[in-house]
Amino acid sequence: MGALMVIFSIQPKQRRRTTDSVEDELELSAVRHRPEGLEQLEAQTRFSRKELQILYRGFKNECPSGIVNEETFKEIYAQFFPQGDATTYAHFLFNAFDTDHNGSVSFEDFVMGLSILLRGTVQEKLNWAFNLYDINKDGFITKEEMLDIMKAIYDMMGKCTYPVLREEAPRQHVEVFFQKMDKNKDGVVTIDEFIDCCQNDENIMRSMHLFENVL
Repeated sequence: MGALMVIFSIQPKQRRRTTDSVEDELELSAVRHRPEGLEQLEAQTRFSRKELQILYRGFKNECPSGIVNEETFKEIYAQFFPQGDATTYAHFLFNAFDTDHNGSVSFEDFVMGLSILLRGTVQEKLNWAFNLYDINKDGFITKEEMLDIMKAIYDMMGKCTYPVLREEAPRQHVEVFFQKMDKNKDGVVTIDEFIDCCQNDENIMRSMHLFENVL
């Protein structure tokens, strides 16, 4: 989860320290792309008021308008993976954060997702991961969707791995995972199958840490 932890927590240019907290709180309360204000976000996430203020400073520094579109998200995310092509994976990640599918991610969207990824339960993290893999949001993961995500991760990370990964590695990886997850062999993985398999297979859980490391 290293990249997302720092994308929007970069410190802004130096300002008068005595006014930072007051200004941040006033601005955060004013920027409402959804009804949540600071107190509601504190109640709905696992972040403290101070942590929300710090996250907001970084978010505002990168996105002065209070929202980020997909192209900006890709540009920011790519900075953390210069050795590979992060474009496709950033696209999938952006869609997972864009919960109302309006083409933009607000600060509220961002911290709600980040709270799950950093401090959620295993069940909550797996629910979020399922949503990422379910590209068309129909409630099922197909082998093609899983392969698309895996290829995107390999495109982003493959050039910096040792030994160098073979071209067929993503498909082989998916074949193993999908066979284990699709318990009733109907060609799709439901959220119950996904969570049950992940929680009961140490190899898959270890592989899920690769997924976490690119968030």
